[in-house]
Amino acid sequence: MMPSPFDLTGKVAIITGGNGGIGLGMARGLARAGASIVIAGRNKDKSKEAVRDVEALGAEALAISVNVTDTSSVAAMVEATLKQFGRIDILINNAGMSVRQPAHVISLEDWNTVIDTNLTSAFICSKAVYPAMKDAGGGKIINIGSMMSIFGASFAPAYAASKGGIVQFTKSIALSWAGDNIQANAILPGWIDTALTLKAREQVPGLNENVLTRTPAKRWGNIDDLAGTAVFLASSASDFVTGTSIPVDGGYSVQS
Repeated sequence: MMPSPFDLTGKVAIITGGNGGIGLGMARGLARAGASIVIAGRNKDKSKEAVRDVEALGAEALAISVNVTDTSSVAAMVEATLKQFGRIDILINNAGMSVRQPAHVISLEDWNTVIDTNLTSAFICSKAVYPAMKDAGGGKIINIGSMMSIFGASFAPAYAASKGGIVQFTKSIALSWAGDNIQANAILPGWIDTALTLKAREQVPGLNENVLTRTPAKRWGNIDDLAGTAVFLASSASDFVTGTSIPVDGGYSVQS
């Protein structure tokens, strides 16, 4: 009997920012599909809790403390993963943050922090795992964009710029590494109910009402809504899919 194309048994996935929010939702999805999970984040207590969550699903899991904007820290993450599991098959560049201030207010320091955390980190981490994926004969890179990869954001120009950049970076590495059998794609989450968007609802008047009105599904997403798309893009089911960006938004981006 042929194995399911969505089966991730024996695969090893690193998920940056995997200790909460949509990162944890995707970690759960990959764990259910059989992958071993590396939870990479800065908050050690949250990462330990996420590992317990994933292990309860029957998967092997490891928490690694990492600063995704620091090349030496990321190199140590890769080394620790290879030491524990011997391979890296999947990287999900999910770590992110936002500063909600318009362009005439946000400081250069805050701008750089957002760009470094959301965009430059994806470059650093992808470059770091490339040798292991190439040596293994292939791999999957999933970059997490946003609806702000498509739309502007008056209240978050740095965030929107970083997420727009994610889409173009994804296309670039998809082209560069296709010959190494590495597929790179992006997921563009819509408005998902997380700690990050809770702050947005507190800071942006009318946001909750706008989301419910514009989203055909008439609800906010939950973190497990990302699991299926992540499993698809991490598995052999997507071996002929690369350089694309898939909205997971309840129809938000197709509504005028």
